[in-house]
Order: sequence, then C-alpha cells, then structure tokens
Amino acid sequence: MNDELSPEDELRLNVLFNTDLKAVRIDESSMTLWALTPQGEASVPLKPTERPDRYLKRVREMLSGHALGSPSGYPVHLTRWTRQSQSGLSTQHLAQLLLVAEEEAVIAVVHSAALTDELARYAWWCMPTIENARLMLMRDVVCQGSMGRTLAEFLIEHLAFLHEDDVGILDTVAVMLYSGVLTAAERHTIWKRGNSRNSHYVAFLELQPDDLPNPRATRVDLVDIPELADNPYSAMLGKVLSGQGQTFLATTATILDRPEIQEVVNHTLDALANWCAPLRQVDEATRASARSALLAAAPQFEPDCIALDTLIAVDAGTVRPIFLKTTAIGSLMRRKIEPAVTPVLDAIAVLRRQP
Repeated sequence: MNDELSPEDELRLNVLFNTDLKAVRIDESSMTLWALTPQGEASVPLKPTERPDRYLKRVREMLSGHALGSPSGYPVHLTRWTRQSQSGLSTQHLAQLLLVAEEEAVIAVVHSAALTDELARYAWWCMPTIENARLMLMRDVVCQGSMGRTLAEFLIEHLAFLHEDDVGILDTVAVMLYSGVLTAAERHTIWKRGNSRNSHYVAFLELQPDDLPNPRATRVDLVDIPELADNPYSAMLGKVLSGQGQTFLATTATILDRPEIQEVVNHTLDALANWCAPLRQVDEATRASARSALLAAAPQFEPDCIALDTLIAVDAGTVRPIFLKTTAIGSLMRRKIEPAVTPVLDAIAVLRRQP
C-alpha cells in the first residue's frame, strides 16, 4: 500500500501552503481540493495512487500537518465537543481548523464562542448548510457583520424546503428574527407561510409578541378601560384589546387549534405565559384586589377578567403530564391535549369578542 501522495499532488499542495490560505474543502465526488485565498478560489484535481478514501485520508493528514502541526491528521477526540460549544479555542486556532478539510472541524468553528464575522465567511464557504447558517446567526458578531444578510437570505430561500419539518421551521424562523437583519417585506413573507404551516408563527410570538405583522383591529371598547394606576388587570386588558394584542391572541388560537407536534404546543404555551407575565408575576392577593377595583369601575369587563385568569394559569407545564406519557403527534396528539387546550381557546374567544 502506498503511504505517499502522488508527486504531482504533493507539489501542488506545497505550493498552496506557501500562499495565504483562508479555508480548504474537498469535493470527494470529483476528487478535487478547493482552496480559498485572498485572490479567490484555487482548485487542485487530485490524482489518487490508491483507493480514493485512503488517498483522501493521506491528503487530510498532510493538510492537518501543515495547519495544526499534527502528522496523524485531525484529532478524532475533537468530535466529542464540537457540537457543545466547549472548544475554548482562540481565533487563530479556529482559523487553522478551516484548513484541514474536515466537516467536524468546520462545525467546531461554527459552534465556537470565538467565531468572528470573517471566520463565519470562511466557514460558510467550506460548508454552506442550513444548520450552520442557523448556528452562526445566533452570534451577535455575525448578525451585525457582513455575513448576517448572506445567511438570512439563504435561510429565507431554503425555508420552503423544510416542508413539514416543524422543529426546523421553529429554529430557522427564530434565528432569522433574532438576527434583526430581516426587512419588513421578508418578515411578512415568513409570516404568510403560517397560512400553510402554523409553526412559522411560533417564533414571532416568542421573540416579537408586540410587533406582529398584519395587526388586527383593536376592540372597540378599548377606550372604556378605566385608567387605574398600578392596576395589573387594567394594564393587561389594555394590552389584550389593542390591535397587537388581538393579533397575538388570534395567532395563538390558530396554532393551538391545529398543532402538528409537541414542540409547537410547548413553545406556544410558553410564549403565551411570557406575554401574560405582567399579570402572572403578581401574587394572588394583589391580583384579587386589582380585579375588584377594575370591576367596580367597569363591571362589563368581568368575562374578560375571568378569561385572563384562565390564560395566566397555563404554560408548557400544563401539558407536560400528557406529553410524558405519549409521543403522539398530529390528530392523536390534539385529541390527547384537548382538555388542556380547549379552555385556553375558549378564553381567547372571549377576549377577542366585540361587545
């Protein structure tokens, strides 16, 4: 068995090593090594002298020896922590990992807290995947840099390909909204996708509950809420009856009426709990006093207060006992959670009614 590269490949790689390499990747299907330099891309057609997989191992060993000073190739033990953001590597070491043409090394860079906008650009050139785009957009330095728009545009384009992958939709929409680089038109485009798959709505409720696209009309009796200082019920009613509040509740009802997977239910109920936090965080005695004061001034809001009491009592923990006993999804899951979800939907219907 030949343990050496062909003289032609060894010569070409040594020439590359004398340039300012930024990243390296290998196209195994065409047996081509690609290198990124300040002058652009360079390619090296490989000429195997043995079985392709063994030959590529030799190539990667040579790359690793140059970049990491490790003649045995990319350290296998690194794969244990690359996906756990525990590398603790410096920016210089991350740059070296992008020169070994190993996917796990790229993933280590993507997960690292030391990632920079420049390194994100090189890592993206090495491995442009949805997962890597999501991970890198979670870094503020990337969102605020030149790669923010590039990654967001990629995710918008590929969101349609997630089809029925609700977890993928949840994660993708969340990182795009978190990035802050979306235009108003792009936000509306993503929001409209909720018409066909309501999991697109969930991240909006979690991250931008008071800035939802296409807000609905306010309830006409919003002006009838009495102005009571430091009264959490009157403050929460003002929020609920506003256009944004009505949109939040309508969207929550749309999701809970037909969720497809358990994660969508959990995220939606927790988003609802966070939205109701100003009232949830008040102790029962204070809530009772505030409720009495409000109803003394405006008794017509009693059904709304009762509905609010229903909403503030729920979160993901409400359905946890059910989900601990089943892995059901779709229609079977909806039947199992109906006793927990129906009161929420009924309360939302009360809060969305026009007097």
